[in-house]
Amino acid sequence: MASPSVQVSAGEQSVRLSNPSRVYFPMRGETKLDLAQYYLSVSEGIVRALRDRPCMLHRFPTGVSGQKVHQKRLPAGAPPWVETVQIHFPRWNRTADELCVTSIADVIWAVQMSTVEFHPWNSRRFDVEAPDEWRIDLDPMPDCPFSRVRRVAAVAHEVLSELGIEGYPKTSGGNGLHIYVRIRPDWGFADVRRAALAFGREVERRAPSETTTTWWRKDRPSDVVFVDYNQNARDHTMAAAYSVRGNPRGTVSAPLLWSEIEDAEPDDFTIATMPARYASVGDLTAGIDDTAYGLERLLDWAARDEAAGAQPPAEPDN
Repeated sequence: MASPSVQVSAGEQSVRLSNPSRVYFPMRGETKLDLAQYYLSVSEGIVRALRDRPCMLHRFPTGVSGQKVHQKRLPAGAPPWVETVQIHFPRWNRTADELCVTSIADVIWAVQMSTVEFHPWNSRRFDVEAPDEWRIDLDPMPDCPFSRVRRVAAVAHEVLSELGIEGYPKTSGGNGLHIYVRIRPDWGFADVRRAALAFGREVERRAPSETTTTWWRKDRPSDVVFVDYNQNARDHTMAAAYSVRGNPRGTVSAPLLWSEIEDAEPDDFTIATMPARYASVGDLTAGIDDTAYGLERLLDWAARDEAAGAQPPAEPDN
């Protein structure tokens, strides 16, 4: 039987949470209410990661062991204070009103609608065609150990430092690492992808046995890190900082200090461990909006590589 609903205080709003005792994460038995309380414990960080960005919701109506629903359109029944933006999808010539989080109440309402994962765009609702976030996705192939991901992250950090750019690393919540960089919204998705590929090729040049930018999965070695530049394509989304992932362990995409990467293990960061960590270290992404960087040097690298015979980015699969 469904458990009685409860009211959850979320900033200036009170959100009704139905069936709060439903188990969402079977490994330790955390419930829907535990999920809501986790997001409340990292409220400033998750709102910063999602603020004003179109957001795809990964919903699990019966918990993470059940069916996952990828939802772009805002679920029916949203309260009037929930903000959205209308997105046009040219392939199907359709539109969808996507959630744009502006407060923790929006996050908790999405949890009420069985959302576990939040996957925001790298642009904001004020101009969805102008990305303000460059995302570096270090995606390990199936036989790639996490120790190799750590080493490639160190190379990426080295290149960013030489560019004078501060990146914000985080676990993916799976087996990889992400690095986010705030950029000026002066370029479209195609140029951001092109810059991201140029960066990936530079990392690949410095760590050729551990890294690849090869587009087709079948052509990549099974034990290397793919620098997935296509995560910067229009309507390609990744789990936000502080987003829970839909697995039985309830892992979290956890921001890290660069100095922590050497010893970090992805499974260290879960909804059971993150509240205490957040209370101790605070939001490690707090400074991400302080400086927006340019892509000029990376685009120069892209032009150099293409003049030398490198192919431009493959067409995105969206």
